Amino acid sequence: MLRWTVTFVILAIIAAIFGFGGIAAGAASIAKILFFIFIVLFIISLFTGRKKV
Repeated sequence: MLRWTVTFVILAIIAAIFGFGGIAAGAASIAKILFFIFIVLFIISLFTGRKKV
């Protein structure tokens, strides 16, 4: 999921450089949402991860 976030951030930067404001804003918002989902899932996995017996 973090890979998709980086992909959308790069897409947003490239779109912003070429002047496509709407596409850049859309890609940046998707990247932000995916990043927050990644952080939440990461924190959940820290608490419920594998436990050594």
